[in-house]
Amino acid sequence: MIPFTHKLVAVLNEKVEPGVVMNALAHMSLGMGASLGKEALRLSLYIDGDGNEHPNISEMPFIILKGNSNKIRTLRKEAPLHGIHCVDFTDTMTVGTYVEQIERTRETKEENLIYYGIVLFGHWDKVSEMTKKFSLWK
Repeated sequence: MIPFTHKLVAVLNEKVEPGVVMNALAHMSLGMGASLGKEALRLSLYIDGDGNEHPNISEMPFIILKGNSNKIRTLRKEAPLHGIHCVDFTDTMTVGTYVEQIERTRETKEENLIYYGIVLFGHWDKVSEMTKKFSLWK
């Protein structure tokens, strides 16, 4: 067993409706996967007792925490300063077509964005330090 050097954590906005925040988590996870690739995320092939393949499941835990928009905003600002890769999702990325969402995001100042969530990936100790004050999503 190879120890984990990196940590994968999502912090979701606890005030956003569960279906909406799960959609945001899906989008952020796709973005993170595309950015980092199979090796960094330690994606493996699982095979069940009947020989069925269950591909691309991460060996590492994916910890889901909760917080509010302002705390997520703070994480987003801190992450690059510590070499932490992040993908976030905001209120402007919902409703209408993706073209309308891109335009709405472009027209909205960062301070006015409502963060639905963020996914962080980086060195285990640093991500742990940055997220230690958040509670588990239940």
